[in-house]
Amino acid sequence: MPAIRIVHRTRLPAPEAWLRLTDWERHGAQVPLTRTIIATPPPTGVGTIFTARTGVGRITFDDPMEVTVWRPPAPDTPGLVRLEKRGRAVTGWAEIEIRPLAADGSEVHWREDLRLRGLPRALDPAVAAAGRFLFGRAVARLLAP
Repeated sequence: MPAIRIVHRTRLPAPEAWLRLTDWERHGAQVPLTRTIIATPPPTGVGTIFTARTGVGRITFDDPMEVTVWRPPAPDTPGLVRLEKRGRAVTGWAEIEIRPLAADGSEVHWREDLRLRGLPRALDPAVAAAGRFLFGRAVARLLAP
């Protein structure tokens, strides 16, 4: 599985970064040709299910996910959310960890292992590079002032 690792520092305090990075509907707006569909009522927590639908017209694929860990940050404890990818086309998991910094702000650690079914493993490096670009850009935009 391609491993994607992103580290991003922000001046936002950890609780604000958490709110922005766990607003699943806003994620879809940051990834080209993607929208997010929430299947469970708020608030978000363990068991929340949502789908990132990517494509144009009838040519789409779904990336359904379920929140399996939901631990918002505390003053001196990192926050962690884990998503299990439950789709036919996309499988794997993603974790977003938000660490409060001793000075101002926080540090985001995005870790993701994903597999696109039907794609040969020889393409894993290209998938990882594309993921780092897309998810890195999404994190930066979600945390922008």
